[in-house]
Amino acid sequence: MAGSTIPAASVPAANAGQGSGALKVILIVVGVIVLLGILSVGSFTFFAWRIARHAHVRQDGNNVKVETPFGNVETTQDPHDAARNLGVEIYPGAKVLKDGSASATFGGVHTASVSSESTDSVDKIASFYKGKFPNAMVTSSDAGRCTIIANDRKSMITINIEAEGGKTKIQITNVFRKSDAADSSSN
Repeated sequence: MAGSTIPAASVPAANAGQGSGALKVILIVVGVIVLLGILSVGSFTFFAWRIARHAHVRQDGNNVKVETPFGNVETTQDPHDAARNLGVEIYPGAKVLKDGSASATFGGVHTASVSSESTDSVDKIASFYKGKFPNAMVTSSDAGRCTIIANDRKSMITINIEAEGGKTKIQITNVFRKSDAADSSSN
């Protein structure tokens, strides 16, 4: 019987070799993941440093211009400047509000948003803008408010009209390509 038994030391030796191979694979995978993480953090840091080094911020009153390697961002909080850049007629007699009016340009995309208020009713103001945008995609009205959304290949205009505190607030936002605005204003 002593000659027919397998020595106990030979079985664990085979298992020990398999365990160390699996451990090597796990360590290699963890090492690759750590290396990729270090490379990612290094790349992000270099990228952020390069942007910060080449970005310039200029402020002139309510106008801010940020120049980056990827394009420029220009903003204004002057409500009358935003209204000029809007490309949509302000409701006649409405008072343009300072809060809620802004204009921003990034690359070729321009966004202008203007808040105004009027003493006229929601229905009267909504009729005015529905006449300006007869092909609006969405027009929804319920008690004391109306939303008009119109778009074409050049721009997307959103007009929100809402009764508030005895007055009617009008919020108009226009997102368009800046070159299209220059083309349409020259016609």
